[in-house]
Amino acid sequence: MIQLADARRIIAAAEKKAEELGQPMNVAVVDEGGNLIAFERMANAWLGSIDISQKKAWTSRAFDITTKDLGDNSQPNQQFFGINASNDGKVMIFAGGIPIKKDGKVVGAIGVSGGSGVQDHAVAEAGAAAFSK
Repeated sequence: MIQLADARRIIAAAEKKAEELGQPMNVAVVDEGGNLIAFERMANAWLGSIDISQKKAWTSRAFDITTKDLGDNSQPNQQFFGINASNDGKVMIFAGGIPIKKDGKVVGAIGVSGGSGVQDHAVAEAGAAAFSK
């Protein structure tokens, strides 16, 4: 189970990576049920990315897959084509959401938005890695 202290550590690691990249980000952490535990908007991060970061975290937990991988598999002629229209449009299919695991079990997720897909994914990876430390 992810506790608030864990979520804060995850966000701090993600923000450190975002600062290294020079890109302000919005970072959300959800628990096993997809409920928001903590959220941080870095100074000058896009307002439109607040909602996206939270939905990336939720999507990653809802389907236990990175949003990058879900996006790759939701293109035309792929197995999840159209999934982004499900759940009242809550599903995000671009990089930046990563499930967080403990002992091989998904216990939550991180969602990051504010940069390119590559940047969002890298920042989310840094945050997720902090949970296991």
